[in-house]
Amino acid sequence: MSAGGPLAGITIVEIGRFITAPYAAMLLGDLGATVVKVEPVTGGDPFRQAGEPGISARFLAYNRNKQSIGLDLAADDGRVVLCRLLGDADVLIENFRPGVMAGFGLDYDRVAGEHPGLVYCSITGAGPDGPAASLPMYDAIGQGLSGLMAQLSEIEYPQPVGPALSDSITGMTAALAIQAALVERSRTGRGQYVQTSMIEATVSFLAEPAAHYFRTGEEQDWLTRPRQSQSFGFRAGDGRPFVIHLSSPLKFWHRLLAVVERPELDGDPRFSTYARRVKNYRELREELSTSFAGAGRDHWLKRFAEEDVPAAPVLTTSETFEHDQVRHLGLEVTLDGPDGLRVAGRGARLTSTPGRLRQPPAFGADTDAVLGRLGYSAAEVAGLRAAAVVG
Repeated sequence: MSAGGPLAGITIVEIGRFITAPYAAMLLGDLGATVVKVEPVTGGDPFRQAGEPGISARFLAYNRNKQSIGLDLAADDGRVVLCRLLGDADVLIENFRPGVMAGFGLDYDRVAGEHPGLVYCSITGAGPDGPAASLPMYDAIGQGLSGLMAQLSEIEYPQPVGPALSDSITGMTAALAIQAALVERSRTGRGQYVQTSMIEATVSFLAEPAAHYFRTGEEQDWLTRPRQSQSFGFRAGDGRPFVIHLSSPLKFWHRLLAVVERPELDGDPRFSTYARRVKNYRELREELSTSFAGAGRDHWLKRFAEEDVPAAPVLTTSETFEHDQVRHLGLEVTLDGPDGLRVAGRGARLTSTPGRLRQPPAFGADTDAVLGRLGYSAAEVAGLRAAAVVG
């Protein structure tokens, strides 16, 4: 693989499935690292099997910029191959349940003993130990245990939300921590154990609800943030949705009243101060809803822009990628590769070291090349294949 990003020269070994570890490794691959994805020798990452022709959308979402090798870690020869691979690597990322890597003889202490410069990142559901550590963990479980779901849906009618927020937050947290560990290694020459979990990453993400609780003893809920930020969702007279976000500056409140031509609301005792508008959020929403029924969304968005009121349409995915600003930013990108696969672009740009975007590999597509780099002969690779150790 060609390099071209700030992490060029860094090799990541990912033993990952589903989202958390694959997403973390993909983010590092976007920045130029060489990522070798180690997949189960029988079938590969479960996200490959999605009932779609070719590369599934779920696999595509989290696995660009990688090489693929199939490897049976339950086999002695498979573990030997992995250890040789780690000898050529800078980072290992894995997202097995606690104890699985130790069962393979690949826990941090053993691996670090042979490869002291390796950054070893372990991603779990609820941490390496404790009363919930052995639970099967997926995104909805992470949302529920962390308190995230209570911030995004009514507690009386709990509803997991998408996309996979707890998974994605965890993957980003891992990628950030890995980069910090690599910086530290550049000073000391030694790697370290990096540990995160869906619970730790997601609870940490909920900084404002946590700070509010510890400060006041009060719980925030799914309406707290909209109330405090004075953000509202409406449908215009043509049925199309939009949002406004007034925040706390008084000017936006007054300009909104000018747009809807309702100056009397400023003198209404329910809405005459910011604190009262927060308290009477639902009543204010109802008052404004009646005003917006009189014209279509384009009319209101034009008036908001004229008055500098923060507002935007609520768009579907297809509408987002047709929006002029999204097009201007080039956020629909085509991956390098024969299939012309399109994805959402990266969320940040580095102008001097832009990195790369290459389509996900077919299962085991790089097995021969990776083993060749490790010094295996063609005959040895054939023997490993015959024994079903590699795929």
